[in-house]
Amino acid sequence: MGASTHRDEFARWCAELLAPLGAVRAKRMFGGHGLYVDDVFVAIIVGDELYLKTDDASRPAFEAAGGRAFEYTGANGRHAVMSYWTVPAEAMESPAQMQPWARQALASALRARASKPPARPRAPRASASATAATPARQKRSSQG
Repeated sequence: MGASTHRDEFARWCAELLAPLGAVRAKRMFGGHGLYVDDVFVAIIVGDELYLKTDDASRPAFEAAGGRAFEYTGANGRHAVMSYWTVPAEAMESPAQMQPWARQALASALRARASKPPARPRAPRASASATAATPARQKRSSQG
């Protein structure tokens, strides 16, 4: 079995673990996967590790359970620690054992979403047909 097939199977298993929370969607990103529950981004998969979203309210439980934060070194050499943490090994064994952790991740993601200012509406983009329908300005010749 190739590495890509293994990663896809692991992503499917992680989606199954989170499924009791709602509709789960896995999206390939950054060489791994991102997991959404009801279109809320709640987890990342990097290699063979599932990392769930945390915040100041949920992080202590993940730390106490022996979880690890997702860390990486960027192309610029800067070290970054993200607010995604691993779960206890037994949580990876069944959806029932994952639920307390998954609920905390969803709650963290919803709190993060609620704390963001609303997005500014974008100016409508002119479509090609609307642009074509607008008469071109013509330079007036000066008459003298």
